[in-house]
Amino acid sequence: MSNIVAIVGRPNVGKSTLYNRLTESRKAIVDDFSGVTRDRHYGVAEWTDHPFTVIDTGGYVANSDDVFEAAIREQVVIAVEEASIILFVVDVTTGITDLDDEIAVLLRRSKKPVFVVVNKVDNHNQQADATVFYGFGLGEIYNISSMTGSGTGELLDEVVKHFEDVPLEDSTRPKYAIVGRPNVGKSSIINSLIGSQRNIVTPVAGTTRDSIHIHYNQYGHDFMLIDTAGMRKKTKVKENIEFYSVMRTIKALEEADVIILMIDAVEGFEAQDMNIFHLAEKNKKGIVIVVNKWDLIEKNNKTIKVFEEMIREKTAPFTDVPIVFTSVTEKQRVLKVIDVANQVYANRARKITTSKLNDVMLPIIENYPPPSLKGKYVKIKYITQIAGSSPMFAFFCNLPQYIKEPYYRFIENKLRENFELSGAPVQVWFRQK
Repeated sequence: MSNIVAIVGRPNVGKSTLYNRLTESRKAIVDDFSGVTRDRHYGVAEWTDHPFTVIDTGGYVANSDDVFEAAIREQVVIAVEEASIILFVVDVTTGITDLDDEIAVLLRRSKKPVFVVVNKVDNHNQQADATVFYGFGLGEIYNISSMTGSGTGELLDEVVKHFEDVPLEDSTRPKYAIVGRPNVGKSSIINSLIGSQRNIVTPVAGTTRDSIHIHYNQYGHDFMLIDTAGMRKKTKVKENIEFYSVMRTIKALEEADVIILMIDAVEGFEAQDMNIFHLAEKNKKGIVIVVNKWDLIEKNNKTIKVFEEMIREKTAPFTDVPIVFTSVTEKQRVLKVIDVANQVYANRARKITTSKLNDVMLPIIENYPPPSLKGKYVKIKYITQIAGSSPMFAFFCNLPQYIKEPYYRFIENKLRENFELSGAPVQVWFRQK
């Protein structure tokens, strides 16, 4: 069993601030109003050479009819089930509330080690006020200020005593980020893949605000899934919180190996989808395009071909991208998305021997040499692959400065035709021999 620490509590007691301090990051969104953290958010922390996973949960609101509060409540229950240790965060400035009592009842039933963490204890008087939290009957209390960090060391000293010795998760496994505009089905496809309500899914666009890392290990597949907040156009990012979400999506995209770009079949491939596509291409990531809600489209024998041509026209010149048509609600071709992402990951890491490159590409170049310029002819002598995170090829020649953009595209297309590089970004360089 891995060491998982879940941070739970009612809204606005400082759970995300504590999470950020433990993980030494700014990954959890922190804002001044309650309910900002909606999904469970995972991070890795370490204390005295003890690595552990931290789960930052949504604020627990008991018996609420609000669609998000009910979903958050489910998330807290799941986090408590997953965790080996629970940090129950309360606010010394408000004392014990009915909501705190509700959570305490839930935690007493959990049979897990529970640490009552009294936050916002900034002076001696507040230390005396904190003693009221012994009333939960959950044992020792720990006074901290998550903003300044005071008291967190003493808390962690006690927490690590409950740890089992486990290694850190292997970070070499592939990372696939699921990105797209709000409400295209990103969280739904993850729930469909793992067979549980891992993420909050509601009909409201923009439900997922934090990007969430999920270890997927089923059906012979082993990789990390990154579920991101839906990207919105900059003009629609009015709250601070939406701005953070867009930034997080970009960071998740930079971190991933393969981008699974989900688009809405009904709305088509829009400008914002194009922006995400170019962002992935710019970052030299593998790309898979997933057209979701395909069950809502009236189809004939040409529908898929027409839709594919429309997408490839918009993504030109990088048209060698696999496109998968899915319906998450109907469970259609969901696993195929993972199969294709695995293939793109393999293509992005593909290594081609120098001898094979030269055997295939030099005859093509001989038949279609670069156009002469000012009476001078470019002679390409040999080709080799350069080490990099994505396929990069160096073509050594006498006059690299005379080669223009169209020939770069020609060479890239020939590489794609002759070697399996679908979905992977390809870089071509012409260098002086």
